[in-house]
Amino acid sequence: MERRLAAIVAADLVGFSKLMEEDEAGTLSTLSRLIKELIEPLVSEHRGRIVKLMGDGILAEFGSVVDAVTCATAWQERVAADSVGLQFRIGINLGDIIHQDGDIFGNGVNVASRLEGLADPGGICVSDSVHHEVKGKLELAFQDQGEQSVKNIAEPVRAYRISGVGSAPAAAGSASLQPEKPSVAVLPFTNMSGDPEQEYFSSGISEDIITELSRFRTLFVIARNSSFTFMGEKIDIKQVGRTLGVQYVVEGSVRRAGSRVRVTAQLIEVETGNHIWAERYDRDLEDIFAVQDEVTRSIVAVLPGRVQAAVATRASRKPTDNMKAYELMLQAKALRDSLNAEDTARARVLLERALELDPQYARACMYLADTYVIDMWLGLAAPEASGMSLTLARRGAALDNNDAYIQDQLGFAYLCEGLWEDAEAQFDKTIAKIVNEAESMAWCGYGFMLLGRHEKARDIVNEAMRLDPLHPPALDWILGQIHYFARRYEDVIQLLIGEALLNSLAHAFLVGAYAQLGRAREARAALGAFTKERRREFNSRNIAVDDDTIDVLAGSFRRMWRNDTDWEHLADGLRKAGLPDKA
Repeated sequence: MERRLAAIVAADLVGFSKLMEEDEAGTLSTLSRLIKELIEPLVSEHRGRIVKLMGDGILAEFGSVVDAVTCATAWQERVAADSVGLQFRIGINLGDIIHQDGDIFGNGVNVASRLEGLADPGGICVSDSVHHEVKGKLELAFQDQGEQSVKNIAEPVRAYRISGVGSAPAAAGSASLQPEKPSVAVLPFTNMSGDPEQEYFSSGISEDIITELSRFRTLFVIARNSSFTFMGEKIDIKQVGRTLGVQYVVEGSVRRAGSRVRVTAQLIEVETGNHIWAERYDRDLEDIFAVQDEVTRSIVAVLPGRVQAAVATRASRKPTDNMKAYELMLQAKALRDSLNAEDTARARVLLERALELDPQYARACMYLADTYVIDMWLGLAAPEASGMSLTLARRGAALDNNDAYIQDQLGFAYLCEGLWEDAEAQFDKTIAKIVNEAESMAWCGYGFMLLGRHEKARDIVNEAMRLDPLHPPALDWILGQIHYFARRYEDVIQLLIGEALLNSLAHAFLVGAYAQLGRAREARAALGAFTKERRREFNSRNIAVDDDTIDVLAGSFRRMWRNDTDWEHLADGLRKAGLPDKA
Protein backbone atom coordinates (compact mmCIF):
# COMPACT_ATOMS: atom_id res chain seq x y z
CA MET A 1 0.00 0.00 0.00
CA GLU A 2 1.40 3.37 -1.07
CA ARG A 3 0.19 6.93 -0.49
CA ARG A 4 0.83 9.75 -2.94
CA LEU A 5 -0.55 13.03 -4.25
CA ALA A 6 -2.21 12.75 -7.66
CA ALA A 7 -4.66 14.43 -10.01
CA ILE A 8 -7.67 12.16 -10.36
CA VAL A 9 -10.06 12.24 -13.31
CA ALA A 10 -13.45 10.55 -12.87
CA ALA A 11 -15.66 10.28 -15.96
CA ASP A 12 -19.09 8.79 -16.55
CA LEU A 13 -21.13 8.29 -19.73
CA VAL A 14 -24.37 10.31 -19.71
CA GLY A 15 -27.64 8.39 -20.10
CA PHE A 16 -25.95 5.00 -20.40
CA SER A 17 -29.03 3.00 -19.38
CA LYS A 18 -31.30 4.65 -21.95
CA LEU A 19 -28.69 4.18 -24.68
CA MET A 20 -28.37 0.51 -23.76
CA GLU A 21 -32.13 0.04 -23.90
CA GLU A 22 -32.30 1.60 -27.36
CA ASP A 23 -29.24 -0.13 -28.86
CA GLU A 24 -27.23 -2.32 -26.51
CA ALA A 25 -24.77 -3.72 -29.05
CA GLY A 26 -24.27 -0.38 -30.81
CA THR A 27 -23.72 1.52 -27.56
CA LEU A 28 -21.15 -0.95 -26.25
CA SER A 29 -19.37 -1.01 -29.60
CA THR A 30 -19.21 2.79 -29.82
CA LEU A 31 -18.09 3.17 -26.20
CA SER A 32 -15.39 0.53 -26.67
CA ARG A 33 -14.14 2.30 -29.81
CA LEU A 34 -14.03 5.69 -28.09
CA ILE A 35 -12.05 4.28 -25.18
CA LYS A 36 -9.59 2.40 -27.38
CA GLU A 37 -9.11 4.92 -30.18
CA LEU A 38 -9.61 8.25 -28.44
CA ILE A 39 -9.53 8.20 -24.63
CA GLU A 40 -6.70 5.75 -23.93
CA PRO A 41 -4.32 7.47 -26.40
CA LEU A 42 -5.21 10.90 -24.95
CA VAL A 43 -4.54 9.78 -21.39
CA SER A 44 -1.24 8.22 -22.43
CA GLU A 45 -0.27 11.30 -24.44
CA HIS A 46 -0.77 13.45 -21.33
CA ARG A 47 1.35 11.13 -19.17
CA GLY A 48 -1.57 9.63 -17.27
CA ARG A 49 -2.91 6.12 -16.82
CA ILE A 50 -6.39 4.63 -16.81
CA VAL A 51 -6.79 2.97 -13.43
CA LYS A 52 -9.98 1.08 -14.23
CA LEU A 53 -13.05 0.91 -16.42
CA MET A 54 -16.35 0.52 -14.54
CA GLY A 55 -19.02 -0.22 -17.12
CA ASP A 56 -19.81 3.30 -18.27
CA GLY A 57 -17.31 4.90 -15.88
CA ILE A 58 -13.59 5.62 -16.24
CA LEU A 59 -11.07 6.47 -13.52
CA ALA A 60 -7.64 7.87 -14.43
CA GLU A 61 -4.72 9.42 -12.55
CA PHE A 62 -2.06 11.93 -13.54
CA GLY A 63 1.12 13.17 -11.94
CA SER A 64 0.39 16.70 -13.16
CA VAL A 65 -2.80 18.71 -12.64
CA VAL A 66 -2.14 20.67 -15.83
CA ASP A 67 -1.87 17.40 -17.77
CA ALA A 68 -5.12 16.14 -16.24
CA VAL A 69 -7.11 19.27 -17.12
CA THR A 70 -5.60 19.53 -20.61
CA CYS A 71 -6.40 15.88 -21.27
CA ALA A 72 -9.98 16.21 -19.99
CA THR A 73 -10.62 19.28 -22.14
CA ALA A 74 -9.30 17.56 -25.26
CA TRP A 75 -11.32 14.45 -24.32
CA GLN A 76 -14.60 16.37 -24.27
CA GLU A 77 -13.79 18.28 -27.46
CA ARG A 78 -12.89 15.15 -29.43
CA VAL A 79 -15.88 13.14 -28.20
CA ALA A 80 -18.14 16.03 -29.28
CA ALA A 81 -16.40 16.22 -32.65
CA ASP A 82 -16.76 12.47 -33.13
CA SER A 83 -20.51 13.05 -33.74
CA VAL A 84 -21.61 9.76 -32.14
CA GLY A 85 -24.13 11.40 -29.83
CA LEU A 86 -22.38 10.27 -26.63
CA GLN A 87 -21.40 12.64 -23.82
CA PHE A 88 -19.31 12.27 -20.68
CA ARG A 89 -19.37 14.13 -17.39
CA ILE A 90 -15.88 14.65 -15.93
CA GLY A 91 -14.74 15.59 -12.42
CA ILE A 92 -11.12 16.39 -11.53
CA ASN A 93 -9.54 16.61 -8.08
CA LEU A 94 -6.03 16.96 -6.70
CA GLY A 95 -5.69 14.96 -3.53
CA ASP A 96 -4.01 12.29 -1.46
CA ILE A 97 -4.71 8.76 -2.67
CA ILE A 98 -3.89 5.22 -1.59
CA HIS A 99 -2.39 3.01 -4.29
CA GLN A 100 -2.75 -0.74 -3.84
CA ASP A 101 -2.59 -3.61 -6.35
CA GLY A 102 -2.98 -1.25 -9.30
CA ASP A 103 -6.12 0.42 -7.92
CA ILE A 104 -6.51 3.75 -6.11
CA PHE A 105 -8.66 4.67 -3.12
CA GLY A 106 -9.17 7.49 -0.66
CA ASN A 107 -10.90 10.81 -0.20
CA GLY A 108 -9.11 12.30 -3.20
CA VAL A 109 -10.81 9.73 -5.43
CA ASN A 110 -14.19 10.19 -3.74
CA VAL A 111 -14.15 13.96 -4.28
CA ALA A 112 -13.34 13.52 -7.99
CA SER A 113 -16.30 11.16 -8.31
CA ARG A 114 -18.65 13.65 -6.61
CA LEU A 115 -17.40 16.48 -8.85
CA GLU A 116 -18.20 14.34 -11.87
CA GLY A 117 -21.81 14.22 -10.69
CA LEU A 118 -21.90 18.04 -10.56
CA ALA A 119 -20.63 18.46 -14.14
CA ASP A 120 -22.86 19.24 -17.11
CA PRO A 121 -23.23 16.64 -19.88
CA GLY A 122 -20.11 17.09 -21.95
CA GLY A 123 -18.65 19.34 -19.24
CA ILE A 124 -15.89 19.39 -16.63
CA CYS A 125 -16.12 20.30 -12.95
CA VAL A 126 -12.93 20.73 -10.89
CA SER A 127 -12.09 21.19 -7.22
CA ASP A 128 -10.63 24.29 -5.60
CA SER A 129 -7.21 22.61 -5.39
CA VAL A 130 -7.22 21.96 -9.15
CA HIS A 131 -8.38 25.50 -9.93
CA HIS A 132 -5.60 26.94 -7.75
CA GLU A 133 -2.91 24.90 -9.52
CA VAL A 134 -3.92 25.61 -13.13
CA LYS A 135 -5.10 29.23 -12.81
CA GLY A 136 -2.95 31.34 -15.11
CA LYS A 137 -1.24 28.29 -16.60
CA LEU A 138 -3.96 27.37 -19.08
CA GLU A 139 -6.06 29.54 -21.37
CA LEU A 140 -9.31 28.43 -19.78
CA ALA A 141 -12.05 30.38 -17.99
CA PHE A 142 -13.54 28.99 -14.78
CA GLN A 143 -16.93 29.70 -13.22
CA ASP A 144 -17.01 29.57 -9.43
CA GLN A 145 -19.92 27.39 -8.36
CA GLY A 146 -19.44 28.00 -4.65
CA GLU A 147 -19.27 25.39 -1.91
CA GLN A 148 -21.26 22.26 -2.67
CA SER A 149 -22.42 19.71 -0.08
CA VAL A 150 -21.84 16.29 -1.57
CA LYS A 151 -22.64 12.83 -0.27
CA ASN A 152 -20.16 11.06 2.04
CA ILE A 153 -17.74 14.03 2.06
CA ALA A 154 -17.68 15.70 5.48
CA GLU A 155 -16.73 19.22 4.38
CA PRO A 156 -18.34 21.19 1.53
CA VAL A 157 -16.42 21.02 -1.74
CA ARG A 158 -15.74 24.25 -3.62
CA ALA A 159 -16.43 23.54 -7.28
CA TYR A 160 -15.48 25.30 -10.51
CA ARG A 161 -16.96 24.65 -13.93
CA ILE A 162 -14.70 25.10 -16.98
CA SER A 163 -16.44 27.62 -19.24
CA GLY A 164 -17.35 26.69 -22.78
CA VAL A 165 -17.10 22.95 -22.14
CA GLY A 166 -20.41 21.10 -21.91
CA SER A 167 -23.97 21.40 -23.09
CA ALA A 168 -25.30 23.65 -20.32
CA PRO A 169 -22.78 26.31 -19.25
CA ALA A 170 -23.76 28.35 -16.23
CA ALA A 171 -24.12 32.11 -16.16
CA ALA A 172 -20.91 33.90 -15.27
CA GLY A 173 -20.58 34.69 -11.59
CA SER A 174 -23.30 32.31 -10.44
CA ALA A 175 -22.86 31.48 -6.79
CA SER A 176 -23.90 27.83 -6.97
CA LEU A 177 -25.16 25.14 -9.26
CA GLN A 178 -28.57 26.78 -9.59
CA PRO A 179 -31.23 25.10 -11.73
CA GLU A 180 -32.85 27.18 -14.47
CA LYS A 181 -36.22 27.05 -12.71
CA PRO A 182 -36.87 29.05 -9.52
CA SER A 183 -35.54 26.90 -6.67
CA VAL A 184 -37.02 26.71 -3.20
CA ALA A 185 -36.38 24.80 0.03
CA VAL A 186 -39.08 24.43 2.69
CA LEU A 187 -37.44 24.15 6.12
CA PRO A 188 -39.16 22.13 8.85
CA PHE A 189 -41.72 24.34 10.58
CA THR A 190 -40.86 24.89 14.24
CA ASN A 191 -43.09 23.20 16.80
CA MET A 192 -44.09 25.97 19.20
CA SER A 193 -46.67 23.90 21.12
CA GLY A 194 -44.33 23.02 23.99
CA ASP A 195 -45.09 19.35 23.48
CA PRO A 196 -42.36 17.23 21.83
CA GLU A 197 -45.03 14.70 20.88
CA GLN A 198 -46.46 17.27 18.44
CA GLU A 199 -43.21 17.44 16.46
CA TYR A 200 -44.65 15.08 13.83
CA PHE A 201 -47.57 17.48 13.35
CA SER A 202 -45.48 20.55 12.52
CA SER A 203 -43.16 18.41 10.38
CA GLY A 204 -46.18 17.01 8.56
CA ILE A 205 -47.33 20.48 7.57
CA SER A 206 -43.88 21.23 6.13
CA GLU A 207 -43.87 17.93 4.23
CA ASP A 208 -47.28 18.60 2.72
CA ILE A 209 -46.20 22.04 1.53
CA ILE A 210 -43.11 20.44 -0.08
CA THR A 211 -45.31 17.83 -1.74
CA GLU A 212 -47.70 20.43 -3.14
CA LEU A 213 -44.92 22.66 -4.42
CA SER A 214 -43.26 19.65 -6.04
CA ARG A 215 -46.26 19.22 -8.33
CA PHE A 216 -45.38 22.40 -10.20
CA ARG A 217 -43.11 21.76 -13.18
CA THR A 218 -42.16 25.45 -13.10
CA LEU A 219 -40.33 24.99 -9.76
CA PHE A 220 -37.25 23.15 -8.58
CA VAL A 221 -38.07 22.00 -5.04
CA ILE A 222 -35.45 20.54 -2.71
CA ALA A 223 -36.60 17.22 -1.26
CA ARG A 224 -37.86 16.90 2.27
CA ASN A 225 -34.89 15.01 3.68
CA SER A 226 -32.37 17.63 2.60
CA SER A 227 -34.49 20.46 4.01
CA PHE A 228 -35.06 18.58 7.25
CA THR A 229 -31.35 18.27 8.05
CA PHE A 230 -31.70 21.79 9.46
CA MET A 231 -34.35 20.76 12.00
CA GLY A 232 -33.61 22.18 15.44
CA GLU A 233 -30.68 24.28 14.24
CA LYS A 234 -30.23 28.01 14.44
CA ILE A 235 -30.81 29.02 10.84
CA ASP A 236 -28.53 31.21 8.72
CA ILE A 237 -30.62 31.66 5.59
CA LYS A 238 -27.67 32.47 3.34
CA GLN A 239 -25.81 29.36 4.52
CA VAL A 240 -28.92 27.26 3.93
CA GLY A 241 -29.15 28.67 0.43
CA ARG A 242 -25.49 27.88 -0.30
CA THR A 243 -25.74 24.36 1.14
CA LEU A 244 -28.90 23.42 -0.74
CA GLY A 245 -28.28 25.56 -3.83
CA VAL A 246 -31.61 27.40 -3.73
CA GLN A 247 -32.79 30.94 -4.39
CA TYR A 248 -35.69 30.98 -1.92
CA VAL A 249 -36.30 29.51 1.54
CA VAL A 250 -39.62 28.99 3.30
CA GLU A 251 -39.62 28.84 7.08
CA GLY A 252 -42.37 29.00 9.65
CA SER A 253 -43.83 27.73 12.90
CA VAL A 254 -46.87 25.88 14.19
CA ARG A 255 -48.49 26.51 17.56
CA ARG A 256 -51.29 24.15 18.49
CA ALA A 257 -53.60 24.68 21.48
CA GLY A 258 -56.67 22.54 21.88
CA SER A 259 -58.81 22.77 18.77
CA ARG A 260 -57.00 25.86 17.45
CA VAL A 261 -53.80 26.12 15.46
CA ARG A 262 -51.65 29.09 14.46
CA VAL A 263 -49.36 28.72 11.46
CA THR A 264 -46.84 31.39 10.51
CA ALA A 265 -44.90 31.21 7.26
CA GLN A 266 -42.49 33.44 5.41
CA LEU A 267 -40.69 33.35 2.09
CA ILE A 268 -37.12 34.69 2.06
CA GLU A 269 -34.89 35.52 -0.88
CA VAL A 270 -31.52 33.93 -0.09
CA GLU A 271 -29.25 36.40 -1.88
CA THR A 272 -30.62 39.52 -0.18
CA GLY A 273 -32.20 38.07 2.95
CA ASN A 274 -35.36 40.03 2.11
CA HIS A 275 -38.70 38.75 3.36
CA ILE A 276 -40.73 38.63 0.17
CA TRP A 277 -43.88 37.45 1.86
CA ALA A 278 -45.06 36.58 5.36
CA GLU A 279 -48.41 35.59 6.80
CA ARG A 280 -50.05 34.24 9.93
CA TYR A 281 -53.01 31.90 9.95
CA ASP A 282 -55.26 31.31 12.98
CA ARG A 283 -57.65 28.50 12.25
CA ASP A 284 -59.72 25.76 13.76
CA LEU A 285 -57.76 22.55 13.56
CA GLU A 286 -60.12 21.03 11.02
CA ASP A 287 -59.16 23.80 8.57
CA ILE A 288 -55.47 22.85 8.52
CA PHE A 289 -55.56 21.60 4.93
CA ALA A 290 -57.10 24.86 3.72
CA VAL A 291 -54.25 26.65 5.51
CA GLN A 292 -51.69 24.48 3.73
CA ASP A 293 -53.32 25.14 0.36
CA GLU A 294 -53.34 28.88 1.05
CA VAL A 295 -49.66 28.91 2.09
CA THR A 296 -48.66 26.95 -1.01
CA ARG A 297 -50.57 29.22 -3.40
CA SER A 298 -49.10 32.31 -1.74
CA ILE A 299 -45.52 31.09 -2.06
CA VAL A 300 -45.92 30.16 -5.72
CA ALA A 301 -47.62 33.45 -6.54
CA VAL A 302 -44.78 35.64 -5.23
CA LEU A 303 -41.80 33.91 -6.83
CA PRO A 304 -40.90 36.96 -8.92
CA GLY A 305 -41.84 36.80 -12.56
CA ARG A 306 -41.33 33.05 -12.83
CA VAL A 307 -44.61 31.32 -12.24
CA GLN A 308 -47.82 32.03 -14.05
CA ALA A 309 -50.61 33.04 -11.73
CA ALA A 310 -52.88 30.33 -13.12
CA VAL A 311 -50.57 27.59 -11.85
CA ALA A 312 -51.38 28.43 -8.25
CA THR A 313 -54.96 27.21 -8.64
CA ARG A 314 -53.65 23.66 -9.11
CA ALA A 315 -52.29 23.52 -5.55
CA SER A 316 -55.56 22.72 -3.75
CA ARG A 317 -55.72 19.15 -2.55
CA LYS A 318 -57.40 18.02 0.64
CA PRO A 319 -56.27 14.47 1.52
CA THR A 320 -58.77 13.66 4.28
CA ASP A 321 -61.53 15.29 6.29
CA ASN A 322 -60.56 13.29 9.36
CA MET A 323 -57.81 15.04 11.33
CA LYS A 324 -57.07 12.03 13.55
CA ALA A 325 -56.55 9.81 10.51
CA TYR A 326 -54.06 12.31 9.19
CA GLU A 327 -52.12 12.33 12.46
CA LEU A 328 -52.03 8.52 12.54
CA MET A 329 -50.73 8.44 8.97
CA LEU A 330 -47.91 10.86 9.82
CA GLN A 331 -46.84 8.78 12.83
CA ALA A 332 -46.96 5.60 10.76
CA LYS A 333 -44.90 7.08 7.94
CA ALA A 334 -42.15 8.06 10.37
CA LEU A 335 -42.02 4.44 11.59
CA ARG A 336 -42.20 2.93 8.10
CA ASP A 337 -39.25 5.03 6.88
CA SER A 338 -36.89 3.14 9.22
CA LEU A 339 -37.38 -0.04 7.10
CA ASN A 340 -36.97 -2.40 10.06
CA ALA A 341 -39.22 -5.22 11.20
CA GLU A 342 -40.37 -3.82 14.55
CA ASP A 343 -41.26 -0.31 13.35
CA THR A 344 -43.01 -1.70 10.27
CA ALA A 345 -45.29 -3.78 12.51
CA ARG A 346 -46.11 -0.73 14.64
CA ALA A 347 -46.79 1.36 11.55
CA ARG A 348 -49.27 -1.23 10.29
CA VAL A 349 -51.36 -0.95 13.44
CA LEU A 350 -51.54 2.85 13.17
CA LEU A 351 -52.48 2.74 9.47
CA GLU A 352 -55.23 0.23 10.08
CA ARG A 353 -56.67 2.63 12.66
CA ALA A 354 -56.39 5.52 10.19
CA LEU A 355 -58.39 3.60 7.59
CA GLU A 356 -61.04 2.68 10.14
CA LEU A 357 -61.53 6.41 10.69
CA ASP A 358 -61.38 7.30 6.99
CA PRO A 359 -61.76 4.34 4.58
CA GLN A 360 -61.22 6.69 1.60
CA TYR A 361 -57.77 7.89 2.70
CA ALA A 362 -55.56 7.01 -0.29
CA ARG A 363 -52.18 7.71 1.33
CA ALA A 364 -53.05 5.51 4.31
CA CYS A 365 -53.95 2.68 1.91
CA MET A 366 -50.62 3.13 0.17
CA TYR A 367 -48.49 3.09 3.31
CA LEU A 368 -50.41 0.11 4.73
CA ALA A 369 -49.77 -1.80 1.50
CA ASP A 370 -46.10 -0.86 1.79
CA THR A 371 -45.77 -2.44 5.24
CA TYR A 372 -46.56 -5.79 3.62
CA VAL A 373 -44.00 -5.08 0.88
CA ILE A 374 -41.28 -4.40 3.48
CA ASP A 375 -42.12 -7.69 5.16
CA MET A 376 -41.69 -9.37 1.78
CA TRP A 377 -38.27 -7.77 1.29
CA LEU A 378 -37.17 -8.92 4.75
CA GLY A 379 -38.53 -12.44 4.25
CA LEU A 380 -40.94 -12.06 7.19
CA ALA A 381 -44.25 -11.99 5.34
CA ALA A 382 -47.26 -14.15 6.09
CA PRO A 383 -48.63 -16.17 3.13
CA GLU A 384 -51.41 -13.65 2.48
CA ALA A 385 -49.11 -10.60 2.52
CA SER A 386 -48.58 -10.21 -1.23
CA GLY A 387 -52.29 -10.43 -1.94
CA MET A 388 -53.05 -7.91 0.81
CA SER A 389 -50.47 -5.51 -0.60
CA LEU A 390 -51.91 -5.66 -4.12
CA THR A 391 -55.50 -5.23 -2.93
CA LEU A 392 -54.60 -2.18 -0.83
CA ALA A 393 -52.37 -0.70 -3.54
CA ARG A 394 -55.14 -0.96 -6.13
CA ARG A 395 -57.58 0.58 -3.70
CA GLY A 396 -55.21 3.53 -3.07
CA ALA A 397 -54.66 4.04 -6.80
CA ALA A 398 -58.40 4.04 -7.42
CA LEU A 399 -58.84 6.74 -4.77
CA ASP A 400 -56.01 8.93 -6.08
CA ASN A 401 -54.56 8.11 -9.49
CA ASN A 402 -52.28 11.20 -9.59
CA ASP A 403 -50.13 10.60 -6.52
CA ALA A 404 -46.64 9.45 -7.60
CA TYR A 405 -46.02 7.71 -4.26
CA ILE A 406 -49.19 5.66 -4.66
CA GLN A 407 -48.28 4.75 -8.24
CA ASP A 408 -44.81 3.75 -7.06
CA GLN A 409 -46.19 1.45 -4.39
CA LEU A 410 -48.51 -0.25 -6.88
CA GLY A 411 -45.41 -1.32 -8.81
CA PHE A 412 -44.00 -3.00 -5.70
CA ALA A 413 -47.30 -4.74 -5.04
CA TYR A 414 -47.07 -6.24 -8.54
CA LEU A 415 -43.50 -7.32 -7.79
CA CYS A 416 -44.58 -9.11 -4.62
CA GLU A 417 -47.10 -11.12 -6.63
CA GLY A 418 -44.47 -11.99 -9.23
CA LEU A 419 -46.28 -9.96 -11.91
CA TRP A 420 -43.00 -8.80 -13.41
CA GLU A 421 -44.30 -7.29 -16.66
CA ASP A 422 -47.07 -5.40 -14.85
CA ALA A 423 -44.54 -4.10 -12.34
CA GLU A 424 -42.14 -2.92 -15.04
CA ALA A 425 -44.91 -1.14 -16.93
CA GLN A 426 -46.06 0.51 -13.68
CA PHE A 427 -42.57 1.78 -12.78
CA ASP A 428 -42.10 3.14 -16.32
CA LYS A 429 -45.43 4.93 -16.00
CA THR A 430 -44.58 6.32 -12.57
CA ILE A 431 -41.10 7.58 -13.41
CA ALA A 432 -42.53 9.45 -16.40
CA LYS A 433 -44.81 11.41 -14.03
CA ILE A 434 -42.24 12.34 -11.40
CA VAL A 435 -40.85 15.86 -11.37
CA ASN A 436 -39.35 16.72 -7.98
CA GLU A 437 -40.36 13.83 -5.71
CA ALA A 438 -36.85 12.47 -5.02
CA GLU A 439 -38.00 9.77 -2.62
CA SER A 440 -40.54 8.32 -5.03
CA MET A 441 -37.97 8.53 -7.83
CA ALA A 442 -35.44 6.55 -5.78
CA TRP A 443 -37.97 3.85 -4.98
CA CYS A 444 -38.72 3.53 -8.68
CA GLY A 445 -35.01 2.92 -9.08
CA TYR A 446 -35.17 0.16 -6.48
CA GLY A 447 -38.06 -1.40 -8.38
CA PHE A 448 -36.01 -1.46 -11.58
CA MET A 449 -33.14 -3.06 -9.67
CA LEU A 450 -35.39 -5.88 -8.48
CA LEU A 451 -36.47 -6.32 -12.10
CA GLY A 452 -32.84 -6.76 -13.15
CA ARG A 453 -32.47 -3.38 -14.89
CA HIS A 454 -29.44 -2.40 -12.87
CA GLU A 455 -28.04 0.42 -14.98
CA LYS A 456 -31.41 2.14 -15.29
CA ALA A 457 -31.84 1.78 -11.54
CA ARG A 458 -28.48 3.42 -10.87
CA ASP A 459 -29.21 6.38 -13.17
CA ILE A 460 -32.59 7.00 -11.53
CA VAL A 461 -31.24 6.83 -7.97
CA ASN A 462 -28.32 9.12 -8.83
CA GLU A 463 -30.81 11.67 -10.19
CA ALA A 464 -32.88 11.35 -7.00
CA MET A 465 -29.75 12.06 -4.96
CA ARG A 466 -29.09 15.15 -7.09
CA LEU A 467 -32.57 16.42 -6.20
CA ASP A 468 -32.04 15.47 -2.56
CA PRO A 469 -28.34 16.19 -1.86
CA LEU A 470 -28.73 15.47 1.88
CA HIS A 471 -30.88 12.41 1.35
CA PRO A 472 -31.90 9.90 4.05
CA PRO A 473 -30.08 6.59 4.67
CA ALA A 474 -32.74 4.68 2.71
CA LEU A 475 -31.36 6.03 -0.58
CA ASP A 476 -27.87 4.81 0.33
CA TRP A 477 -29.47 1.47 1.24
CA ILE A 478 -30.90 1.31 -2.28
CA LEU A 479 -27.75 2.42 -4.09
CA GLY A 480 -25.56 0.05 -2.08
CA GLN A 481 -27.57 -2.91 -3.39
CA ILE A 482 -27.45 -1.57 -6.95
CA HIS A 483 -23.65 -1.26 -6.76
CA TYR A 484 -23.41 -4.89 -5.60
CA PHE A 485 -24.98 -6.12 -8.83
CA ALA A 486 -22.61 -3.87 -10.79
CA ARG A 487 -19.75 -5.55 -8.86
CA ARG A 488 -18.69 -2.23 -7.40
CA TYR A 489 -18.05 -3.83 -4.03
CA GLU A 490 -15.94 -1.02 -2.55
CA ASP A 491 -18.83 1.36 -3.19
CA VAL A 492 -21.22 -1.09 -1.51
CA ILE A 493 -19.11 -1.06 1.64
CA GLN A 494 -18.76 2.72 1.63
CA LEU A 495 -22.54 3.17 1.42
CA LEU A 496 -23.69 0.43 3.81
CA ILE A 497 -21.27 0.58 6.74
CA GLY A 498 -23.01 3.60 8.26
CA GLU A 499 -26.60 4.69 8.80
CA ALA A 500 -27.78 2.75 5.74
CA LEU A 501 -27.28 -0.55 7.60
CA LEU A 502 -31.02 -0.47 8.26
CA ASN A 503 -31.92 -4.16 8.31
CA SER A 504 -30.74 -7.70 7.63
CA LEU A 505 -30.88 -7.18 3.86
CA ALA A 506 -28.27 -4.41 4.12
CA HIS A 507 -26.17 -6.67 6.35
CA ALA A 508 -26.36 -9.45 3.75
CA PHE A 509 -25.09 -7.22 0.95
CA LEU A 510 -22.29 -5.93 3.18
CA VAL A 511 -21.22 -9.52 3.91
CA GLY A 512 -21.28 -10.32 0.20
CA ALA A 513 -19.23 -7.25 -0.74
CA TYR A 514 -16.46 -8.05 1.74
CA ALA A 515 -16.42 -11.69 0.63
CA GLN A 516 -16.33 -10.87 -3.08
CA LEU A 517 -13.30 -8.63 -2.45
CA GLY A 518 -11.53 -11.47 -0.62
CA ARG A 519 -11.50 -9.55 2.67
CA ALA A 520 -12.10 -12.66 4.74
CA ARG A 521 -11.73 -11.17 8.23
CA GLU A 522 -14.21 -8.36 7.61
CA ALA A 523 -16.55 -10.80 5.84
CA ARG A 524 -16.62 -13.09 8.88
CA ALA A 525 -17.30 -10.20 11.23
CA ALA A 526 -20.08 -8.89 8.97
CA LEU A 527 -21.54 -12.39 8.73
CA GLY A 528 -21.75 -12.56 12.52
CA ALA A 529 -23.62 -9.24 12.58
CA PHE A 530 -25.95 -10.43 9.80
CA THR A 531 -26.76 -13.64 11.65
CA LYS A 532 -27.50 -11.75 14.87
CA GLU A 533 -29.71 -9.18 13.09
CA ARG A 534 -31.53 -11.88 11.13
CA ARG A 535 -32.33 -13.89 14.23
CA ARG A 536 -33.57 -10.74 15.96
CA GLU A 537 -35.92 -10.02 13.05
CA PHE A 538 -37.29 -13.55 13.07
CA ASN A 539 -37.75 -13.40 16.83
CA SER A 540 -39.76 -10.15 16.51
CA ARG A 541 -42.32 -12.08 14.43
CA ASN A 542 -42.15 -15.32 16.48
CA ILE A 543 -40.57 -17.24 13.59
CA ALA A 544 -38.44 -20.20 14.69
CA VAL A 545 -34.87 -20.42 13.38
CA ASP A 546 -33.16 -23.82 13.53
CA ASP A 547 -29.91 -23.36 11.63
CA ASP A 548 -27.59 -20.63 10.45
CA THR A 549 -27.62 -21.42 6.73
CA ILE A 550 -28.24 -19.58 3.49
CA ASP A 551 -31.48 -21.52 3.06
CA VAL A 552 -32.83 -20.60 6.50
CA LEU A 553 -31.49 -17.07 7.00
CA ALA A 554 -31.57 -15.71 3.45
CA GLY A 555 -33.68 -18.10 1.39
CA SER A 556 -36.80 -16.00 1.84
CA PHE A 557 -35.06 -13.06 0.13
CA ARG A 558 -35.05 -15.05 -3.10
CA ARG A 559 -38.51 -14.19 -4.35
CA MET A 560 -37.66 -10.47 -4.43
CA TRP A 561 -35.77 -10.62 -7.73
CA ARG A 562 -37.05 -11.44 -11.18
CA ASN A 563 -33.69 -12.91 -12.24
CA ASP A 564 -32.39 -15.93 -10.35
CA THR A 565 -28.87 -14.83 -11.26
CA ASP A 566 -29.28 -11.81 -8.98
CA TRP A 567 -30.22 -14.00 -6.06
CA GLU A 568 -27.33 -16.37 -6.82
CA HIS A 569 -24.93 -13.41 -6.87
CA LEU A 570 -25.93 -12.48 -3.29
CA ALA A 571 -25.93 -16.12 -2.17
CA ASP A 572 -22.44 -16.54 -3.63
CA GLY A 573 -21.18 -13.70 -1.43
CA LEU A 574 -22.73 -15.23 1.69
CA ARG A 575 -21.27 -18.61 0.74
CA LYS A 576 -17.78 -17.18 0.28
CA ALA A 577 -18.07 -15.57 3.72
CA GLY A 578 -18.61 -19.00 5.27
CA LEU A 579 -22.40 -19.39 5.48
CA PRO A 580 -23.32 -22.93 4.37
CA ASP A 581 -26.17 -23.56 1.95
CA LYS A 582 -27.91 -26.11 4.17
CA ALA A 583 -27.38 -27.81 7.51
